[in-house]
Amino acid sequence: MRSHIAAALILAPGIAAAAETELSNRIDRVTVFPDGAVVTRLGKADLLQGASQIVLRGLPATIDPASIRVEGKGDGAFSVGAVDVRITPGDAKPVLDAVLEEKLKTLRGEKEKLSGQVAAIEAKRATIERFAQVGPDKLGPDGKALPVGDWPAVFEAIGTALVKVQDELRGTRNRLSDVEAEIASLERARPSPARPGAPKRDVAIAVEAPQSISAEFTVTYRVTGANWTPTYEARLTTTGEKPEIALTRRAEIRQRSGEAWDDVALTLSTTRSTGGTRAPDLTPMQVAFFEPQIVAEARARAMALARKAEAEKAAASAGPRRTAVPAAPAAPAPVDSLAKPVIAADVAEAALEAGAYQANFQVPGRASIPQDGSSKTVTLTQRKTEATLAARTVPEMEQKAYLEAGFTHDEEAPLLAGRVALHRDGTYVGMGQFNLVAPGDKVELGFGADDRIKVSFAPVKRRENDPTWLGQTRTDQREFRTMVKSLHTRPVKVTVLERIPFSENSGITVETIAAQTTPPTEKQVGDRRGVASWTFDLAPGTEKEIKLAYRIKWPGDRELSYEEQPLPGK
Repeated sequence: MRSHIAAALILAPGIAAAAETELSNRIDRVTVFPDGAVVTRLGKADLLQGASQIVLRGLPATIDPASIRVEGKGDGAFSVGAVDVRITPGDAKPVLDAVLEEKLKTLRGEKEKLSGQVAAIEAKRATIERFAQVGPDKLGPDGKALPVGDWPAVFEAIGTALVKVQDELRGTRNRLSDVEAEIASLERARPSPARPGAPKRDVAIAVEAPQSISAEFTVTYRVTGANWTPTYEARLTTTGEKPEIALTRRAEIRQRSGEAWDDVALTLSTTRSTGGTRAPDLTPMQVAFFEPQIVAEARARAMALARKAEAEKAAASAGPRRTAVPAAPAAPAPVDSLAKPVIAADVAEAALEAGAYQANFQVPGRASIPQDGSSKTVTLTQRKTEATLAARTVPEMEQKAYLEAGFTHDEEAPLLAGRVALHRDGTYVGMGQFNLVAPGDKVELGFGADDRIKVSFAPVKRRENDPTWLGQTRTDQREFRTMVKSLHTRPVKVTVLERIPFSENSGITVETIAAQTTPPTEKQVGDRRGVASWTFDLAPGTEKEIKLAYRIKWPGDRELSYEEQPLPGK
């Protein structure tokens, strides 16, 4: 017989008087979410004839009572009734690691011994120094003067003694420092015991059987204090026939739930709503009339509220379909004809269960996650894909170009936001960042500065007029020039980003001077107002000039302010 029941927190009449049997159980599997975990325990018990209670003792206080689910089966008929969750006092004695504590005890004794030796050596040195302060005229017999011929021997003896005692003191202090460092390291490695007297939870399950039977129970519940975060590694190879990116998706798992997860089946679920490696983002600039500070602050608050409202609308999502993610094939290693072949170790990957609203990764084998908050890293997926290379530069902010590699994310599971370690041709270049990437999205990663592209940027001219009569229009005309030169041996695609101020006030006009401006590829890059781009292919050894000129006009009796606007989504 198999019985199912949702957690019920009402104690049925008479349940307290029923016989209690402690459920022998273990944690069998855990599903970890970005903001919590669901734990599944398996247990066995021999049920008595009639009504009784099966009790799970010492569960962590972090469990959500409303999340408890109980399933049961046995070799005979029985029924599952109410589920009662009780708060009980915790163990007042913290659990200690006996081996670690014994080692700490030994080290503390050694520290005390070395501290005494240091004090003794310092006293010896002080005695020698006091003796050295006594003049030779008092070192002879009966406090008389020592013969001059004996003075060098005295000086030599004092110097030798001081050098010896100083070396002895230095060595003892170094050993003391090493012992203190080891003690500090072991104290940090101590497991964080539960706070003495911290409450626990017992779960009592009411059962009734017409006869004595053997039964098995499955109990699941949700706990806080656990999470996993995605991490990535992207390795770009540019030396082959075609550029390629090897992308590894990993997960860092941490938990402080109050219970040990030892040898459990582990599933990771995506369910939850929620410098220097690439060219910097160029923020749009708005030109407006100068206003008092109180007005500017009111506008800033309004913009912040608007951005917050937009962010609260965002949601991500996943209906399950189980597939297995294949491992990326390893490149064959060269084999010596007289030696045994060298075979690279396979990396165990997680099985993927992807759906329309979430993705689950089943970690292979079984795992143990310590309850002290330290991280455990597992590999989820690996893949290789062809990459497209380009250079991007923002000369107004940095006169250098950055290498960017793009690829299409074609896996079934989205890439959650997280940090990515970037490697270019075997060299680590820094850390980047993934925002949420849905299947089918184009991804662009920065792989550091491209030193084979030279960039220069300079203002060429600026003209301003001062009004000579009331009501005259004021103007501000600016011209800039950017030079990009390639030192590569093959053609390279380059994108230059520059900005032109924009205005939302009809009294201020901003116009691009077409005759003195190189036509841009995009007059507006995405939703970034006032940011234009020039994209072109640059042959080896050639250079490209980009000209930009614009004019701002406004009433002569007003002053302007220039305010950088926040980037969309940031």
